[in-house]
Amino acid sequence: MSAILKVSGLSHKYSSSWAIRDINFEITQTGVVGLLGSNGAGKSTTMNIISGVLRQTEGTVFINGVNKNEDPEAAKRQIGFLPQTPPLYGDFTVKEFLNYAAYLRDIDKKSVKKSVEDAMDKTGISHFSSRLIKNLSGGYKQRVGIAQAIIHKPAIVILDEPTNGLDPNQLIEARKLIREIALEHTVLLSSHVLSEINLLCRDIIMVEGGRMVFSDSMEAFNAYRQPQTILVTMENMPPESELLKLKGVKKVEQLTAKECRIYFSGSSNLSAAIIAAGVQNNWRLKEVSLEKSLLDDVFKQLSNQA
Repeated sequence: MSAILKVSGLSHKYSSSWAIRDINFEITQTGVVGLLGSNGAGKSTTMNIISGVLRQTEGTVFINGVNKNEDPEAAKRQIGFLPQTPPLYGDFTVKEFLNYAAYLRDIDKKSVKKSVEDAMDKTGISHFSSRLIKNLSGGYKQRVGIAQAIIHKPAIVILDEPTNGLDPNQLIEARKLIREIALEHTVLLSSHVLSEINLLCRDIIMVEGGRMVFSDSMEAFNAYRQPQTILVTMENMPPESELLKLKGVKKVEQLTAKECRIYFSGSSNLSAAIIAAGVQNNWRLKEVSLEKSLLDDVFKQLSNQA
């Protein structure tokens, strides 16, 4: 399967400092792919290069097989981009601005009206078509920004921190919209908010200190760090001292009269040891479950690799 987006050996230097170094990844299908990293990690630089705003120092970017450096016009026709600060003109109405965006995208004059109507319909802003952009709420301004990014039906839509600054209700609507767009387009979504990435993304690319430290599925990201706690429910809870005798147990946290969290180290099969001890001592075990690592823990561990 040919890649919708292929980034190879991507590096960029500002003055004497490398902002990103040797970034490599491919995206081959529609859906949401998260570009994750802390502030200053190199996410925006990577996105600006892919979208054509910035020319890289080294490396290549291919959009549907088109080398962006060799044929930038053909590549950019297949890219929709919403930067962190939406490029909106407050004194334009929504419809005027999207008409302007359509002409900038070199959409055929006969198709401009339908392209504008389709973009407004998909982003839920048709009823505000005659309203000045400066009079819209933050959430609807973001929708206008997304509408200009999809107006020419690009293969890939790049969204840089698209939910930044939105209130909780606006966040819910923005996430729903991004999911809908991802049904027809590949969406590359930049964020440093872990919950946002977890809710929206199928795959994760993580950049830290200008270098790529992870590229895999959301599931693999969640499982990256070995969990270090087990939740145990039993009818006859033993004294903490009895649980501490089990090999590998570091700490026992009593949650309720019948439930505790056991912290452990090493790779020993503690679950089996707990079950064996429970049977032998009549603890009447109800449940033994390995807890998933917190996203924050995974992020912290990957960040420390940079």
